[in-house]
Amino acid sequence: MSGHSKWSTIKHKKGANDKARAKVFTKLIREIVTAAKHGGSDTDTNPRLRLAIQKAKQQNLPNDPLNRAIKRGAGELEGDDYEEGMYEGYGPSGVGVLVEVLTDNRNRTAADIRHIFNKYGNALGSPGSVAYNFERVGQLIFPVALGSEDDFMEHVLESGAEDLITTDEEVYEVICAIEDYEEVSKYFESKELEATESGLIMAPKLKVELSGDDVTTMLKLLDKLEDNDDVQNVYSSFEANDQEMEKALEAM
Repeated sequence: MSGHSKWSTIKHKKGANDKARAKVFTKLIREIVTAAKHGGSDTDTNPRLRLAIQKAKQQNLPNDPLNRAIKRGAGELEGDDYEEGMYEGYGPSGVGVLVEVLTDNRNRTAADIRHIFNKYGNALGSPGSVAYNFERVGQLIFPVALGSEDDFMEHVLESGAEDLITTDEEVYEVICAIEDYEEVSKYFESKELEATESGLIMAPKLKVELSGDDVTTMLKLLDKLEDNDDVQNVYSSFEANDQEMEKALEAM
């Protein structure tokens, strides 16, 4: 099974509580501010902002904070300025981990990320040490209740997407090239098929199969990284079967 797909499903469920939702909103607002700062407030000419707003609406971010974030990024309102960064590190058995951040204090963030890796017996790597094994792609995740596997395979072919991953019993994972992401998204919208999660991700080219305590350690590492306010996205190259994932979740 795809470790990232399964972990995405778990995160989506965790996000249902108020505390987790507030943290998700904070990360969404940071991305909107940064997108508007670098590309302007016009979604027609700023695809990054367009995607950030799409993700915010998927998570039901209210319009008032969404609009304020756009104005802050465009310089119409005062607010914090965020710096983008990427950290590369290793999980159990050499699993590669990419951590994307937006921070107003790079020194604090670097110390926090290093502490999390060290606490779980892993280490940060040098730039490029992990990223070479990842490629940016478009991803849309749908509940299996929306249709059969055959139906979704037909949608993949018609939409111009590249792959349908069905190794998670609860969701379908549609993968497409980044340049096709918007057209693929529009296709599924036209079919009234709503993704529970979508966006551009860093997908691993080669994965590392984990088992036993390594799966628990890996999930704890991911959980702690994603709980950090400065961390926007975490990607890893691990995978584990359903039984190992369930045992690890019980141990957390």
